[in-house]
Amino acid sequence: MKLVHLSDLHLGKRVNEFSMLEDQKHILWEILRIIGQEKPEGVIIAGDVYDKAVPPAEAVALLDEFLVRLAGMRTEVFIISGNHDSAERIAFGSRLIRESGVHLSPVFSGEIEPCTLTDEYGEVQIRMLPFIKPADVRHAFPEEEIGDYTDAVRTVIRHMNPDPSVRNVLVAHQFVTGAERSDSEDVSVGGMDNVDASVFELFDYVALGHIHGPQRIGRETVRYCGTPLKYSFSERNHVKSVTVVTLSEKGRTEIRTVPLIPLHDMREIRGTYEELTLRKNWEGTATDDYLHVILTDENDVPDAMARLRVIYPNIMKVDYDNQRTRTASLTGLAEETERKSEMELFEEFYAGQNGQPLSGEQRSFAEALLEKLKEERA
Repeated sequence: MKLVHLSDLHLGKRVNEFSMLEDQKHILWEILRIIGQEKPEGVIIAGDVYDKAVPPAEAVALLDEFLVRLAGMRTEVFIISGNHDSAERIAFGSRLIRESGVHLSPVFSGEIEPCTLTDEYGEVQIRMLPFIKPADVRHAFPEEEIGDYTDAVRTVIRHMNPDPSVRNVLVAHQFVTGAERSDSEDVSVGGMDNVDASVFELFDYVALGHIHGPQRIGRETVRYCGTPLKYSFSERNHVKSVTVVTLSEKGRTEIRTVPLIPLHDMREIRGTYEELTLRKNWEGTATDDYLHVILTDENDVPDAMARLRVIYPNIMKVDYDNQRTRTASLTGLAEETERKSEMELFEEFYAGQNGQPLSGEQRSFAEALLEKLKEERA
């Protein structure tokens, strides 16, 4: 059983005020080409189909065309809603279009029925879990103790009751502890939305969405496929790809990636204004890539972005790295630190060291201890 794993299309997204719609159309057509070559039995899109809960009409039209072409390839499609999506909008029309082989996750109610595919090794049961919060699970299972995101996902999986004798696949959109983040993701401060990877032990493959860099979490079969495009300069070194998963007999899963070639790459270039405008330094390069330009001139260059766009039309950002900016950065950090209370500084230190915020009891203890130290110092 071959599956193609995608996620985080973020259709309709703008990056630094640049519309990514043409880039997204290009990469979706590239994905269709790869799917045509691979001929999988199923295609998974693990959430954040759109960039906003109310997407622009052009983004909806692009997804519509993509799904029509996928349906024409006679492959089953499995789509869940992510934290950027409206679960209700993603679920709209799901019972009607299921006949075309496109399965959309319903609004979470606690019941998640498997979609079953069959090959020479037997059944593969695919369960689609849209993005959930603990409050969603408490509402569905009021009798359960739900303290955090791990409890929430563990409870939902327990109620799924997956059959251990068949191959089980879970599609989910959550932040799993240990994943490497990018600047373009929405993740709760202090790691409050962390889900422990141990909750997925019953599944032969876990197709994750939410994190933009392709990576495995713990074992090879718990995987983020990453975004098909770079959506921030923190992703500039990512190699974007499509993940291809082959499930043979129970317990044997093979995973590989197929690289994606974007319409425009996202890069960072650095140097003085003179260096960046010398023909020998830019001729023969992809000057229409999306660029973050870092100028090292000690003095500001008047209208630097407008002048540089004569050569590099898709500059997204221009910054300076020189003595003045480095001094200002240190000064600003010092001033910001001075404005914070001792308790705020301790909370930041604790969260940074432990990957989670202080509990109410810990905060009360720390406040009392700080107050005692102040009294002793006085």
